[in-house]
Amino acid sequence: MPLIELKNIAKKYIMGAEIIHAIRSISLTVNKNEYVALMGPSGSGKSTLMNIIGCLDSPTSGEYFLNGTEVSRMSDNELAEVRNREIGFVFQTFNLLPRNTALENVALPLLYAGLRKQKRIEQATAIMSDVGLADRMKHRPNELSGGQRQRVAIGRALVNHPSIILADEPTGNLDTKTSEEIMGLFQAIHQKGNTIVVVTHEEDIALHAHRIVRLRDGLVESDEINRNIKKL
Repeated sequence: MPLIELKNIAKKYIMGAEIIHAIRSISLTVNKNEYVALMGPSGSGKSTLMNIIGCLDSPTSGEYFLNGTEVSRMSDNELAEVRNREIGFVFQTFNLLPRNTALENVALPLLYAGLRKQKRIEQATAIMSDVGLADRMKHRPNELSGGQRQRVAIGRALVNHPSIILADEPTGNLDTKTSEEIMGLFQAIHQKGNTIVVVTHEEDIALHAHRIVRLRDGLVESDEINRNIKKL
């Protein structure tokens, strides 16, 4: 059974008298432990598709199954529950809470999941080691470099043991060297069995993925296995 299954997904927005077709008709499957890059120019539909895959938005038509559950017809509250349980998000802008320590930021999803404090600290501490920040747990975001902040964000995405890691332009605010380090971390996460979907417009970032899906004008233009995987 695929982890992600999209069947004829479409999304349109009505702006006054104009109808904008952000996604026209996309069918796509992603299996467990795949590493997929979603690529496309601005306006291709990749951000809209990412929002639907991430249960941040619902399609206008079509069906979406995540881990066997149909989420395309769910209410906002139901979507929020699935999102917290199944998906770990990594954003370009890190989205960390400035007054919280790195450890507290990583532990945040566990608070929403209702875990008691001791358990939250244990799980978050283990993840901080996994992302190479065992010595930065008590630092606040403004005391960390951009790369370290993104590692905290990745730790936060991993801490709930989600079905899928969804990364939106994860290296967009980082220099080349730090970008390579972050992509190396994604490689290590994938090797541990995680499913990763990276949304990017950068070719060299997409080349780290094992499969590249290119979008254009709200449709899948190509869906190919990457035979030139960039090794670090």
